[in-house]
Amino acid sequence: MKNIIIGTAGHIDHGKTTLIKALTGRNTDRWEEEQRRGITIDLGFTYFDLKNGDRVGIIDVPGHERFINNMVAGVVGMDLVMLVIAADEGIMPQTREHMDILGLLGIEKSIIVLNKCDLVDEDWLELVKEEIQEELEGTFLDGSPIVEISAVTGQGIPELVDTIERLTSEEVVEKDINTIPRLPIDRAFSLSGFGTIITGTLLAGTITKDDNLQMYPMGKECKIRSIQVHGQDVDKCYAGQRVAINLSNVKKSEISRGCVLAPPNNMKNTELLDVRLNVLPGSKRVLTNHSRLHLFTGTSEILCRAVLLDKEEIGPGESGFVQLRLEEEIALRRGDKFVVRFYSPMETIGGGVVLEPNPKRKRRFQDDVIEELKRKESGSSEDVIEMHVKSHGETMITLTELAKLTALSMEEVVEDVDSLEAQGIVRVFPMKKDTYVWHTVHEQQIRHELVKVLRTYHEKYPYRYGMKKAEVHMTYMKKVKLNVFDMYMELLEQEEAVMRYQEYLQLPEFEVARDATYEKVKKTAEKAFQKAQFDFVRFSEISFADIDGEVVEDILLLLMDERFIVKIEENIYTLQTIINHAEEVIRARLKENPLITIAEVRDLLNTSRKSAKPILEYMDSIKVTKKNGTESERVAFI
Repeated sequence: MKNIIIGTAGHIDHGKTTLIKALTGRNTDRWEEEQRRGITIDLGFTYFDLKNGDRVGIIDVPGHERFINNMVAGVVGMDLVMLVIAADEGIMPQTREHMDILGLLGIEKSIIVLNKCDLVDEDWLELVKEEIQEELEGTFLDGSPIVEISAVTGQGIPELVDTIERLTSEEVVEKDINTIPRLPIDRAFSLSGFGTIITGTLLAGTITKDDNLQMYPMGKECKIRSIQVHGQDVDKCYAGQRVAINLSNVKKSEISRGCVLAPPNNMKNTELLDVRLNVLPGSKRVLTNHSRLHLFTGTSEILCRAVLLDKEEIGPGESGFVQLRLEEEIALRRGDKFVVRFYSPMETIGGGVVLEPNPKRKRRFQDDVIEELKRKESGSSEDVIEMHVKSHGETMITLTELAKLTALSMEEVVEDVDSLEAQGIVRVFPMKKDTYVWHTVHEQQIRHELVKVLRTYHEKYPYRYGMKKAEVHMTYMKKVKLNVFDMYMELLEQEEAVMRYQEYLQLPEFEVARDATYEKVKKTAEKAFQKAQFDFVRFSEISFADIDGEVVEDILLLLMDERFIVKIEENIYTLQTIINHAEEVIRARLKENPLITIAEVRDLLNTSRKSAKPILEYMDSIKVTKKNGTESERVAFI
């Protein structure tokens, strides 16, 4: 069974509400004022079933100019529109504005319902039909079937139902119920004993009782307590259905028309929108930079300023790239349609499509900005995801962030990222909590920079193993999380772009220099330490002739890593063989008596107390001895 949404549109008093009552047997005017004045002020909803089993939800939208904002809200989710024209009056100004709005909002399928045919003769009816066909030529309504009816007498109603069934079965595609749910809210109220109720047309996905969803742009999570579709309690509702949902954890006063219900962290609030804006051919206005406008999109109405990015002005029948700077936050997704009306007087001047729902502030007449928008306009969701990844070169971006920025489902994002990875366009780094994505352009830039930096580093410091990994992270990739950076280093090592030695990064072909300078430092140090034995000589007191002090220190660290030299304490070093001998002597003494003193170490090694103390402390560090509470005594480490 298809769930179909049909809307009515047309001039005030042309009989939209009466037509719906003739189709469904129900009156959609809910408010006392609507019934008293005989006009539709707010949205009305009802339904009827077709013979093929499909259920048609009908939205009765206001026809009066003052209630255009409610009319725009009603268009959300429509599959088909019935443009109602009274045969005794023909097309009126408000009919034309409704036609413009429906076209701007992407409505493609329509039926022209010529109402009140019982009030005119055949000749007049033919004249009105000719006028309608001329007026609709070149619009999305051109070629739409015209059905003659009288909502009051019932004339033509069966034919209209047949036309609806034919069009909806042949041309209306079922909405995607497997993607992320999104419900723009057109009404919120509270009922005693139930709490907060919202209504709207579910645009995509499925909502299930007990789901936890989020209310945008307020950001509050709420639980689905119960669901009704056309007055019937259900456990699930699907894309294409008019729904009423009872929410917990949110008050009616916190919700307004324009809010959107969607999964947590799936959308991102914004005060900026990049759009393609088309000015209506029949508009009397020329859109200039920084014009103040009323923006209508989904069920939202927000004031904004239009920053023209590629033109000085946009005249009737023209279009351009525009950044809308909003006066309130909103949550949208790419591809959403919108209408703009002049600030004062309120008249529809154009509309278009959202190219980027979460952009950065842009400057006018920038070639790179225009190229990016052209690509977004023509590109797929995969292209848009690539651009988002590319705009996060310093930090990388997570799949969760991509889903939030694009308002795509996680499954859709993963599918697009997998495709981009297979094409070699992005690199992917899966972590426990999320997966990070990096554009290959930025990855290659960093890779080349690191290779260049390491090559320079090796030339400057030939006696070091390389740059410390932590230094590389803080200098070149400080905005990338450490665990992601570590994974990237592993990738570079696997691909033999760099190598790791302990906590140092080096080029694969690099070898530490063991040249004449290295040999000279090694032999000089060895000679000094051999001569000093356990009386120790301070390293700073050893003369290395004309060799630079920094070079000497680098070679010293290298000799320590090679276990040729060992550090006893600050500025005190000796040969590994000498300290190994001390360890053997002390271990032998501890076998005889598990207690040893500094004085005994002094005598055993034929040195001074001044040298015996650091020797014993070194033995503590390698777990030969340990303190027993007395400074001058040690016991065997067990």
